[in-house]
Amino acid sequence: MIPSVLPTYARAPLTFVKGEGSWLIEADGRRFLDLGAGIAVNALGHAHPALVKALTDQAQALWHTSNLYHIPQQQALADKLVEATFADTVFFTNSGTESCELAVKMTRKHFFEAGQPERVEIITFEGSFHGRSSAGISAAGSEKMTKGFGPLLPGFVHLPWNDHDALTAAITDKTAAILIEPVQGEGGIRPLPDQCLKGLRDLCDEHGLLLILDEVQCGMGRTGRLFAHEWAGIEPDIMMVAKGIGGGFPLGAVLATEHAASGMTAGTHGSTYGGNPLGCAVGCAVMDHVADPAFLAQVNRTAGLLRQGLEGLVASHPEVFDSVRGTGLMLGLKCKAPNTDVLTAAYDALLITVPAADNVLRLLPPLTISEEEVAEALKRLDTAARQVSAA
Repeated sequence: MIPSVLPTYARAPLTFVKGEGSWLIEADGRRFLDLGAGIAVNALGHAHPALVKALTDQAQALWHTSNLYHIPQQQALADKLVEATFADTVFFTNSGTESCELAVKMTRKHFFEAGQPERVEIITFEGSFHGRSSAGISAAGSEKMTKGFGPLLPGFVHLPWNDHDALTAAITDKTAAILIEPVQGEGGIRPLPDQCLKGLRDLCDEHGLLLILDEVQCGMGRTGRLFAHEWAGIEPDIMMVAKGIGGGFPLGAVLATEHAASGMTAGTHGSTYGGNPLGCAVGCAVMDHVADPAFLAQVNRTAGLLRQGLEGLVASHPEVFDSVRGTGLMLGLKCKAPNTDVLTAAYDALLITVPAADNVLRLLPPLTISEEEVAEALKRLDTAARQVSAA
């Protein structure tokens, strides 16, 4: 008999009932140090006082009205995002998947209204992940996500990762945009070099294309800047955001320039829940912390300590680990042993990590993790590695 919850997840045998900062408490009372943060969602950790206050204050006032009316909290969050980024305008969603859907629609509507309806193709890259909607899996194009779901949506051109010649050859009169993650998350923590991101911006400018960045996982302070593309000194035309923007509350957004969003007029897109008072009240509290230069400076200091410790861990356990990759607090351990074995051993050491492609173990702790907690995490990873070596 099928269970009451659709069995689409291979869940770990853990049930967490409470969170405190960088810690998760299991139903049996065990305390796990969390280096997963709900897959880069809990940017400020668990039960952060400012987020709890923002949510409860708003919950006592007003939960939902729909986008038929003005929403002050939505306007406040949009203003904060516009002030802090390249964007001129923001549309709020509930997830990264929904943000992908709008980014695709916005791109194609832009060229349709510009009198170039043939420009519908969006170039994407091997190893990418853009959500699990029909458009998202069509954009990624991997057999793992698309098998059995019928015909893919047309209009996506899939290229190898970091192949400049293939990219140049793929641009035609039908090309509308290039869509890429500055740091691949599900694909195995693969950062795109700054010079390559600059090259993509130049290529888009040369051919009149839009540059769409998927910063759902690498955004909101995760790499030590508010958004990862800032390290390269470039600006996209459209950007997908989610995960950390709500600090645990379901919230996403699409940020865009006025030029890129020019086709999105009244009636062209909508959302019942997107940008509701609860989500945006929490999002405002997240932005107040994550956009603070002092907060980001601390993220970079903590990230440096974690990176240094991980490099030492790789050197100490060459039979288990191959290398460290990533940036900021979006790091990956490329494993020699099966990453699932290391994941399981980490559970035994009361440590939460997240698997990824290319036999990588993702380390995505809350951005508020302390230096003492970093040291403890490294000890527990060392314990896990020893267990794997002894098996």
